[in-house]
Amino acid sequence: MLISLALAAAPVEPAFDPLRFFTGQTRGTARLKVILRKAKPVTVRGTGKMRADGTLVLDQMVTDGGGPPRARRWLLRETTSGHYAGTLSDARGPVIGEVSGTTLRLSFTSDGGFRIRQTLTLQPDGRTLANRLEARRFGIRVAVLTERIVKVD
Repeated sequence: MLISLALAAAPVEPAFDPLRFFTGQTRGTARLKVILRKAKPVTVRGTGKMRADGTLVLDQMVTDGGGPPRARRWLLRETTSGHYAGTLSDARGPVIGEVSGTTLRLSFTSDGGFRIRQTLTLQPDGRTLANRLEARRFGIRVAVLTERIVKVD
């Protein structure tokens, strides 16, 4: 009886549905560190909409350093429970992903030929993600982005 009461009182981590999280407005503030270069700030403004077929269309404006904003588009859909597939406008080939608990792991190859591994972890408030992206070339980590993404609406 005590064990079941303890389990009932334990905090429950929120389920992570990345399609729902990115539907609407999101804002990201990040730091990008490229090997042999000084770290620079990155901001991302996103607007996501669900299509009738269950595909998320996420349009983002990305500003890195003091440069001009550039547009990026994700298309992502759930293929089986917890598994995702899609495309990214600045990637070669498919984007694949899998949710485990409160974490989404994405992988793809960038237009520049870098192997990208991205880990997005839902924070306890249910409205914030911690994002860590690593870019590798020839097995060597050449860049790391750390970001805080907030759901605005």
